[in-house]
Amino acid sequence: MSHSGLPYFPSDLLIRILCCKKLLAICTGSCSNYGSLTAHNITHHGVKYFMCSICGQKFVTERSLLQHSKKHSGGQLYSCSQCERRFWCRNDLYNHRNIHTDKYKCTGCGRCCRSSHDLAVHKRIHSGQKPFKCDHCCKGFMRAEHLVKHSRTHSGEKPYKCRMCDKAFSQSSSLNTHMRVHTGYKSYKCSLCDKAFSGSRNLNRHMRVHTGDKQYKCHMCEKAFGRSGDLQRHIRVHTGDKPYNCSLCAKAFSDSGNLKTHMRVHTGDKPYKCHVCEKTFSLPRYLNTHIRVHTADKQYKCHMCEKAFGRSRDLQRHIRVHTGDKPYNCSLCDKAFSDSGNLKTHMRLHTGDKPYKCYVCEKTFSLPRYLNTHIRVHTGDKPCECSLCGKSFSNSNTLPRHKCQVHGNP
Repeated sequence: MSHSGLPYFPSDLLIRILCCKKLLAICTGSCSNYGSLTAHNITHHGVKYFMCSICGQKFVTERSLLQHSKKHSGGQLYSCSQCERRFWCRNDLYNHRNIHTDKYKCTGCGRCCRSSHDLAVHKRIHSGQKPFKCDHCCKGFMRAEHLVKHSRTHSGEKPYKCRMCDKAFSQSSSLNTHMRVHTGYKSYKCSLCDKAFSGSRNLNRHMRVHTGDKQYKCHMCEKAFGRSGDLQRHIRVHTGDKPYNCSLCAKAFSDSGNLKTHMRVHTGDKPYKCHVCEKTFSLPRYLNTHIRVHTADKQYKCHMCEKAFGRSRDLQRHIRVHTGDKPYNCSLCDKAFSDSGNLKTHMRLHTGDKPYKCYVCEKTFSLPRYLNTHIRVHTGDKPCECSLCGKSFSNSNTLPRHKCQVHGNP
């Protein structure tokens, strides 16, 4: 049965939600009531009528703007009598109170939800049900709104544009967060300490530092988490699921962040720059370790010489220089190494593996330094300059040969 020509989703999804009229054309958006649906339909026309004069955030209804303005004016906050949560809207408080009762309680883990809809969605964490499928890659999602956001990764659509700079975003929440870069506004203040945050999600996450709340419990072990995303990531430790596949090699990962980090192996991207010497790194932990070169923070001292190190494992590796210990043996030849990284690099001689790929011509290399040198063929960069004549070279190996042949220097 439908109402006003708007279809219901199948009953086996446990919920009945109103669907955007452009569902099959460009949008898979869904709303819980007709007021929200009306406001949502306006977004297809690119119209947002009501703008906050303080922070620039826009709203499709005047009521939403008035509700938002309380954050700036210090309007009344509605506090929960059973926990530290506070809300700008009375209805949000009423819904929140249900988590302190058994009204919408999950029989699987005991978690209490705000509404029957939230309970139905929550149960999918246990069942693994993902009813909303992407037409492009067949990836499934527990929520319709997550599918809408995901679909923009295929289309490249970024409908939310910043009015103060050229940036555009695929999600309205990302634009709202970005606007605070321009305004510096942090409206979400912790009631228990002096910290303030630009987003409610960050504040809610911070509050768990004070409450110790970890409501997302693993049904396969004793661990508990403060965020549902952390629980879902942890579940893969038990299942061995690795849904994030590298498009350039056969590796797969259980976490999207690990895939993103891995891609830098192929691209050579090093986004973390030292503010002292401008050396760049692929991971923040590499940068943090490097910073100790400038700060002289070297607490791990060798008892056999004067050297000191910023990491204990660097000291252990150094100790082998004195002992001659080479505990890492190649299984295919007689060579042995003092460092596991050197063994891993050596194994590529046997396997022919070249994991570092040029993003311009797709040529592959066994070591990142070979890739970095090759990239200069495309960029024209020649950082190796002869101190005698000023001639520059893209490869450091070419410079000594040049000095010997042209200047007679050995």
